[in-house]
Amino acid sequence: MAITAAEVNKLRKMTGAGMMDCKKALSETNGDFEAAIDFLRKKGQKVAAKRADRDATEGVVIAATNSSQDVGTVVYLTCETDFVAKNSDFIDFAKSISDLAVSNLPNSKEELLGLELSGKSLAESLTEQVGKIGEKIEIGAYEKLQSDSVVAYNHAGFKIGVLVGLNQLANDSIVAAGKDAAMQVAALNAMAVDKDGVSQEIVDRELKIGREQAIAEGKPEQIVDKIAQGKLNKFYKDNTLLNQQFVKDSSKTVGQYLQTVDGGLTVTSFKRVGLAGK
Repeated sequence: MAITAAEVNKLRKMTGAGMMDCKKALSETNGDFEAAIDFLRKKGQKVAAKRADRDATEGVVIAATNSSQDVGTVVYLTCETDFVAKNSDFIDFAKSISDLAVSNLPNSKEELLGLELSGKSLAESLTEQVGKIGEKIEIGAYEKLQSDSVVAYNHAGFKIGVLVGLNQLANDSIVAAGKDAAMQVAALNAMAVDKDGVSQEIVDRELKIGREQAIAEGKPEQIVDKIAQGKLNKFYKDNTLLNQQFVKDSSKTVGQYLQTVDGGLTVTSFKRVGLAGK
């Protein structure tokens, strides 16, 4: 039977599915709207539309590196409930996306979504999974990191994924040091590698706060700037990776620890992706 544009538009408004998908669904079901909705549900279309405004704050974060250990990726596959996040099929699906990312090394989430997984685009595979699982599922974050060596670390049951780039080629001791640094990033969530990575806006804000605190404490005007600078230095120690106390040996900073592994070893950059609140 002939399907009219008005019928297609009606089904589109009911389901949120695309015009061509709605037309195909109506054609396949001879214009039966309920059957057409079921047709779309089997493809995940209607569920995806109904779940579009739901919060997907659970999920799985997987960090991995390529075989040469000089490029790494982090993929965050989101879902709505912890129950789904712990499901082995969901974790396996997340791992397949991580493998896809490491094999192809896309530069963005959009490029990742366009890659083929099991004969269809990843975007289509995600929609299919929505239909199977019944929850909003999407790529919540994607990061890529390249350096002389890259170490991946997955923390807390795939709740946090970290990549750490180092300035020397990978070997056993470099990888072990990189894992220690990655664990530090996972635990203390540094904002930058060192003070050079902290934006001027943040520096100015911390200095302003330091001055205001000193004045409020009644400190003499001539030492207010010195006190503010001291507070800024404390901020660097707390919030920049190389200046943080090393969690495994508080007598050293992370930077000093790396020097004990090799005199020239340092972190070039890092990526940290965690679930909401992690």
